Amino acid sequence: MEIRRGEIYFVNLNPVKGHEQAGRRPVLVLSVDEINNLPLVVTVVVGTKGENIVRDYPTNVRVPPEESGLPIETLFLCFQIRSIDKKRFLEKPAGKVSNRTLEKIECAVRFCLGL
Repeated sequence: MEIRRGEIYFVNLNPVKGHEQAGRRPVLVLSVDEINNLPLVVTVVVGTKGENIVRDYPTNVRVPPEESGLPIETLFLCFQIRSIDKKRFLEKPAGKVSNRTLEKIECAVRFCLGL
């Protein structure tokens, strides 16, 4: 399966530890396609239901369903970055974000990492 930057997939993130996001979740592919095309891991930002977090923080990016293609508003937690094996990607992409939203996510990730 070809995995592309900016696409959103539902993947099972279990097993996890501590405060990591668990279960079947939307993830947004952050790694560049040159990496995604290799037999390595894919770096993602984990999402959650927008209704779960009512306050906005500079570490999160809220994406409406009209843009993402997902059925509900999704909040991407840019401090929850994971590199996951391609074997976790069992389904076709559920959606995709615009370049503008991807830039917002990149900015939030840089903020979280102090870059």
